[in-house]
Amino acid sequence: MPNSKPPRNLTPVLCQRVHLDMLKACKDVAARHGLVVEAQDITGVDLRWGFDAAFRVSIPLPDGTALDPERLRFQALAEAFGLSPADYGRQFSAGRELFRITGIDPRRPKYPVSAERIPDGQGFKFTAEQVTLLLQKAMRDVTPRA
Repeated sequence: MPNSKPPRNLTPVLCQRVHLDMLKACKDVAARHGLVVEAQDITGVDLRWGFDAAFRVSIPLPDGTALDPERLRFQALAEAFGLSPADYGRQFSAGRELFRITGIDPRRPKYPVSAERIPDGQGFKFTAEQVTLLLQKAMRDVTPRA
């Protein structure tokens, strides 16, 4: 282990570099046990102190990819909420903020759709109707502005 002096503050580039090094090390360990690793987004970034890095370890599917139980649940329930199974992971904007669909929780009948705000990973809940309208708006809004 190198005896390097710790930085005074983190930078976004350093956070990404550390995250990638950690992912590589996790993949090496998981591969020795016949498993696969998926990195989650970096969250909780505080450039003065640290950041949160998450990794999901799972048994590989026949194609070598990792099983995502949240995606499977979303695909199974999407049509019952007026969404498409392909909507998992799609992005939409609400106001000036950008979100990514991360799941459906049928135990929340009023706000069943889970989404995370893209810049910081903060979780939010939406109605299925809101998400449907915002996804349709994003589809119509692809014309270049002159």
